[in-house]
Amino acid sequence: MTSPENALSTRYLGLQLANPFVAGASPLGDNLDTIRRLEDAGCAAIVLHSLFEEQISESESGRVHRMDRLDSGFASVLAHFPEPDAYVFNPEGYLEHIRKLKASVAIPVIASLNGTSPERWLKFAARIEEAGADALELNVYEVIADANQSAAGVERAHRLMVEDLKRLVKMPVAVKVSPFFTAFANVARGLEQAGADGLVIFNRFMQPDIDLQHLAVWPRLELSDSSELLLRLRWLAILRGQLRCSLAAVGGIATPADAIKALLAGADVVQVVSAILRHGPSYFASMRDELLRWMDALGFASLGDVRGRLSLSAADAPEAFERGHYLQTLGGWSSWLAYETAMRARPSGRGDPEA
Repeated sequence: MTSPENALSTRYLGLQLANPFVAGASPLGDNLDTIRRLEDAGCAAIVLHSLFEEQISESESGRVHRMDRLDSGFASVLAHFPEPDAYVFNPEGYLEHIRKLKASVAIPVIASLNGTSPERWLKFAARIEEAGADALELNVYEVIADANQSAAGVERAHRLMVEDLKRLVKMPVAVKVSPFFTAFANVARGLEQAGADGLVIFNRFMQPDIDLQHLAVWPRLELSDSSELLLRLRWLAILRGQLRCSLAAVGGIATPADAIKALLAGADVVQVVSAILRHGPSYFASMRDELLRWMDALGFASLGDVRGRLSLSAADAPEAFERGHYLQTLGGWSSWLAYETAMRARPSGRGDPEA
């Protein structure tokens, strides 16, 4: 049996981890006892839930996106934002939480900042570093609803945020990004050139539904499942070999098999949230043990033998690979449809392979 101490070790953001299984940003990071249970079960690092740009700016200036809550002219806009006491931690409490965790657990603690603008709030990263965080995840979540805002402008703002952060801190910075860019590989390279030490692939966009009875928008948050993994696999496979920075998969890691697929595509680590919320902290041990069994069965001695094995890094022309497989898929669909039509046209029973 492959030795877990040697086989599963990996590097992420320059941090040496015992294995590739990381607890992603979520309520899992809010409670010290929960984090201890995660560590005991084999979780290799913890990403704390985000501290938001709006929290920091309101704490420092009393304004949210330059709007004052006391100004009635902004009341309708600011009504969409939570009140300051609705968050689990205020900015000072977030720093204290990091200090307590660093004094209590041995695994790396990765803080998270969530925002959209390259402005003053980013300076709070220096205080996060002083509190002892091992790394920082910058969560860039923004739905561009303004038709006057260009893709180039959005991409430039993202790069500026990374550049500003890297001037402020020495700790490694990962950027949690959306896949919805025209040329995502170029965006990824631009973030790396701006100083990103890693990319987290991908952010989940919230997709509200419509309540027909009350004629209202219904915000909803559902746990992810394996169906969300395929988009991550595709871009991990494309980026592995084109970038030097670390790659993390998040979203759709519901089973040990999902994690193995992400590693084969090119991930250095997988961030797990929904599976742990469903099954409990002990699921980290299950995922680690299943990965070891699979590696042993196929004769892989280390994670380095697995990582990126099915990426496009060895392909002579990745774009031709993508286009060719697209055509093959459509051709296969036509063949399947023809087969189904022929089976339905046969007398009853003859189309059943077990008839």
